[in-house]
Amino acid sequence: MTMGQTKHVPARRCVGCREMKDKKDLVRVLRTTEGTVEIDRTGKKNGRGAYLCANASCLEAAIRSKGLERALKTAVTREILEELKKEIGAVEK
Repeated sequence: MTMGQTKHVPARRCVGCREMKDKKDLVRVLRTTEGTVEIDRTGKKNGRGAYLCANASCLEAAIRSKGLERALKTAVTREILEELKKEIGAVEK
């Protein structure tokens, strides 16, 4: 890179608040090729991903609007939602 170039930072849209943010600031939720839903802490696993801000209000909005299910194209179980709430609670602190 030369002096005038800036590094490209990938941006993704939060399925809760619908705002574009830097990918590194969001939590990735993943539907694997086997059909299971999990949190992708690395951001690099294979599968269909959806992104959420690391705050409880965005998670609640995504649940209410079914944005998470729509983005992943599958049903999200109560267990996954509880795990997401714990994960986001830990990130918020």
